[in-house]
This record gives sequence, structure tokens and C-alpha cells, in this order.
Amino acid sequence: MATIAPMLPTEHTARLREALAEAGYTVDGVRAVLGARASAALDRNETTPGMAATTGGSSLETLIRLWPLQAPVARAAAQTALPCLDALVASGILTDDGSTVQARVDVRPYADDAGDWWLLADLTPGLDGANPAVPDAHVLGVNAASSTLAQLTVRRPVGRALDLGTGGGVQALHLARHAGSIVGTDINPRALAMAGVTAALNGLDLDLRQGDLFHPVAGERFDLIVTNPPFVVSPGGHHVYRDSGLAGDSLSRQVMLDGARHLSPGGRLQMLANWMHIRGTDWIERVGEWANATGCDAWVVQREVQDPAEYVELWLRDSGERGAPHYRKRYADWLDWFDANDVEGVGFGWVTLVRSERERPVVELESWPHAVAQPLGPTIAERFDRVAALPDSDDDLLRLTLSRDAGISQEQIGQPGEEDPEHLILRQRHGLMRAREVGTEEAGLVGACEGSVPLAALMDAVAAVCEVDPADLRRRLLPRVRELVTDGYLHIAER
Repeated sequence: MATIAPMLPTEHTARLREALAEAGYTVDGVRAVLGARASAALDRNETTPGMAATTGGSSLETLIRLWPLQAPVARAAAQTALPCLDALVASGILTDDGSTVQARVDVRPYADDAGDWWLLADLTPGLDGANPAVPDAHVLGVNAASSTLAQLTVRRPVGRALDLGTGGGVQALHLARHAGSIVGTDINPRALAMAGVTAALNGLDLDLRQGDLFHPVAGERFDLIVTNPPFVVSPGGHHVYRDSGLAGDSLSRQVMLDGARHLSPGGRLQMLANWMHIRGTDWIERVGEWANATGCDAWVVQREVQDPAEYVELWLRDSGERGAPHYRKRYADWLDWFDANDVEGVGFGWVTLVRSERERPVVELESWPHAVAQPLGPTIAERFDRVAALPDSDDDLLRLTLSRDAGISQEQIGQPGEEDPEHLILRQRHGLMRAREVGTEEAGLVGACEGSVPLAALMDAVAAVCEVDPADLRRRLLPRVRELVTDGYLHIAER
């Protein structure tokens, strides 16, 4: 296995860390200087308000101009803010023409609720309306996908963690909060070099290995695997950060299957994925075959579906190819490939696998395009806990004591003054913020679940109030009770 040389020697990394900290170059520090308007503009990749907000000449303002705003700064100002300037130039992080200094690699503040980090990545393309072509080996920084994965990841303590396709090390930073050891892999040596500097800047010990997908960790197992793999569905692209080189959605399937084999007992894989909607085939049936083949408990949530033309436009725009001489041909060829393969749309979603010891794994797939309350890591962890705790037999389920989740409310929809509402809705105020339409029997049962009476007695009481046969009520409501527990409307009380 090739050793990845860092882009910046250790002693200079320490000096850079000291300079960034002394200047107050943090997420909060940058936003305080920029103010609300310029910060919001920068989030939209517009720098003009930010340039107007950074004219004071402080070291922090110099760093903001140099990196987030990608503007040239006077060499004297850069030298004041960065005593290790010459080493940064020699490493290729900055350029120096003798009078001005400019960034070639991004050094960006990043943070979570527990503290601050710094992250190396390639510069954000497309500031101020520019449309540059994105290099094949581009290294992504923090973006919507990496933030989504970070918010989905379950943050319980684990022994060994794998950041598959680490890039500049975004997920590794988060893993360092709760993992005993971390392996980061990437096929792109440039990404691993940046991840190495990211780790050194933040005082982390990462085991970085070069190679494709799971090849660098052959035969190893992990308690947690996180990955935002190059899942773009295409005839086979060449941008390493998003294209696997495999046609279609086979990469997403392969990562699920191979990832499951690298999980320790009880281990978890969390990933983002794309999958094709094939004409005449339900996506749940198709992706469900992948999930069932893993042998793991699985929860797959589809967040959105794009039609093929919209999908092609998104990724050609992402790579800076819109307006290029080959744009129309690339667009047409991609669409033709979709049509030839009966692709009606492309789904995007989240996949969580858990290596359980149960004989028959629980596999669930659903579409949920609605708003959610992030972070969802706790919601995902608790869902799998509830699934694991549900007994297989109805008799055992009836012996349980259930309690109503405190974060749900009941809504009644109907005409004013109407005695019986047309609709009863149970609505969650956290997690996926589900809304479930229920009948009066189901609503009555949920209302009665206060954690003190076994389910069997409660169902008999509801049957008496509704004047229905108790056996018939159990037959109809027990499957719904399982759904209510799985989705978090009801919880199994401690026994």
C-alpha cells in the first residue's frame, strides 16, 4: 500500500494551525466579520458583499479574502497573517507572484456543536457566476451532500470506523468525536494528501489508504462505515469525485453489498445513493433486492426523484460543462443512454444497514420527500433499536407495555360543528415529522398508551368502547401497532 505524503510538513502545519487560531479564523469568526448579508451571499457563491465587508486589513479579514472569497491579497498582508507563507507557497496551497498571494487550495473553517475544525479541499468553483470546468480529480469541500451524511450518521461511540471515499476528510472529522480509530480511503491521491493535512491541522490520527472502494481494507471489519460514494448514474463518467466509471447505478448496489460484508456484528453502514427508476419496475422492488441481498437490517429512504433531463442538467452544471462546446452532444448522449435503458427517473436517498444477528432481517424502503428535522442520526438509531426490540409473535407483542411519544399531536379535520371529524392525523414534531392518518380505534389506542397497562388490556378496552369484536380488532390493529412502534409514535416501555 502506497504511503501518502502530506502536502505540508508537520512543523509548518503546526505554524499554520497557530496562525488560524490566533486570527480567530473559525465559522463564527468569519460570519461575525462578514455579517448576515455578506454571509448569505457567500452561501450563494457571491463574493461582492464579502469584499466590501473585509476592508479593515486585520489578519482575519486577510484570511477571509484569501480563502472563502478567493481574492488576491497583498503579499505583506499575507505574510503578517501567515508567518508560514513560504511553506504554504512551496506546498502548492498558495501562489505568490512577488506582490500578491492567491489561494490554489481552500483552507476553510468548519464546525459542529462540539467545536471548530479546519478543512482542506479544492477551491469552490463557480464564484460570482463563473462557470469553470471542474478538474477530473477535484476534491470536494463541505457541500450539501457531505452535510446531509454528517447529519444522518449515528453518533454513538464505536471502535473502528471507515470513511470510504474520504475526500478532504469531512466525515473523518465528525467520526473523530466518537470513533476509537478511523481508516480513510480514496482512489484519488490528491484527496488523501489533503485529508492528511486536514488531520494534522486538527490533531487527528487517521489511517489513510489509497485504492478503489473496499480494496484497501480487504478482509477487515468495522463498527461504522460512512460514505458519500461516486454514485452519479451515467454511461460511465470520468470525474473521480462523483463518477465511479461504472455504468448506471451499479456502484450504489456494489457499495451496499460489499459494505455489508465489512461490517462487524452490530455494525452500521450509512451512505447516500442514487438508483434508476426502470420503466415497468417499482424502485422499491429493485432496490429492495439489493437490500435483501446484504443480509442486514435495512432502511432505505428515497428523498427525491428527478426526470432524466433534469438529472443530466444538474450534473453537467455541477462539472462546469454547461455552455462548453461539447455540452449539447454530452447532454444528448446521456439522455439517449437513459432512453436505451428504459430509465424514467433517478432517485436519491439514504441507506442505513445494520449487521444484526436475527434470522430474518427487517428490510424497509419508503419515499419521504417532505421536510425533516435534522440531525437525523438519533432518529435513525432509535428506529433500529425499536425494530430490534419488537417481538416476532403477536402474543409477545400483546404482553408489552407501550407509551405514546411525547412529540406527537393529534389533528382533527372536518367541517365546523361536525360531531365526527372527516380525518384524524397523528403528527410528529421531530425526526421525519411524519403525518399519519388514523381511524378512531387507532387514535384511541395511541391515546391510551401511557406506559402502565399491557397492550392486550388496552386493545380489549378500545374494543369495548368501539363496540367491536376484540379478536377482530386485534387482527386489524396489531400490524398497525408494529408500524406505530417502528415509526416512533409509540415506544416500548422499560420492563
